[in-house]
Amino acid sequence: MSAESKRNHSLQTESKLFLTGNATDERTVKNSLKFFGVLLIVFVIAFIACASATFDSFILRLLMNCAVIILSLYILYNNGSKCGAEDVARGEILWQKKEKGLAFSESERKMGFHPMKGYLIGLIGSILLLVPAVILAFSTSVQTTGSGTLPSWMQAYVKRSDIGNALINYTQPSGMKFIDYIRAVVRVSILPFVNIVGNDHKTGLMILERLSPIILLLPSAAYGTGYISGKNIRKRIHTVISENDKKRIRKEQKKRNAKARRTINREPEKLN
Repeated sequence: MSAESKRNHSLQTESKLFLTGNATDERTVKNSLKFFGVLLIVFVIAFIACASATFDSFILRLLMNCAVIILSLYILYNNGSKCGAEDVARGEILWQKKEKGLAFSESERKMGFHPMKGYLIGLIGSILLLVPAVILAFSTSVQTTGSGTLPSWMQAYVKRSDIGNALINYTQPSGMKFIDYIRAVVRVSILPFVNIVGNDHKTGLMILERLSPIILLLPSAAYGTGYISGKNIRKRIHTVISENDKKRIRKEQKKRNAKARRTINREPEKLN
C-alpha cells in the first residue's frame, strides 16, 4: 500500500458517520441573507481594490484583477466550508443519538449536511443580482456615442436657421433609461472582469454583459463547493484528535514503563 493510500485509509477510518439532512431547512433564508451580506462586503472590497489600482499595462491590469477575483471567491469558499463542517458535526451528533435510541425532531435532521445545500444558499442569496444580470444579458447591445457630444467646432452652426434644428438634439443629453441603471449595477458587481476587458472595448463589454449571469454564479459555485469540503474538514479534525489521543497514550505508557524500571532498580539485592 502506497503512502498516499495509507493516508486516505487513515482519513476514512478516523471519520465519523453522520445523518444526511435536506437541501433546504428552516435556516435556508437566513443563511441566504447572510451569504448576500458577505457577497456585498466582498463586492465593496473588490470595488475599492479595482478602483484604486488602474494600470495602462494590460498585463498588470490582468494580474491585479485576477488576484481580486481569486481572493473574493476564496473568501466565499471559506465561508461555505465552515458552514458545511458545522452541518456535518450536527449530523454526527444526531447519528450518535440515533445509535443510543434518543429522540430528535425532523427539523433537526433537515439541518444536517446535504451536498446541494450550499449551492442553493448561494443561488438564493444571489437572486437580487442575477435577475438584473439576466435582464441585461437579453437586452444589451454595443454602446455607442450618444447625445450631448457635439464637437466644440460645430457649436457655431447650432445658431444657423437651416441646420440648427437638426443639430440641437446633440446638445441635449438624454436621461438615463431603466436599462442603464441595471447596467451600472451589473458592471459594478463584475467590476474586475470589466477592468480586464477595458472600457474602450465596446464589443468586449457587450459580450461580458451577456455572460454576466454566468459570472455572477461563480460566488454561488465557490460557496457550494466550499460547503461540500466541510466533510473533509471534519475528517481532518477527527484524524488530529485521534493522533493526539494516540500520542497521549504512548506518552503515558512510556511514563509507566519508566516508573516500573525505576521501581525494579530500587529493589534491594537479596543476600546470599
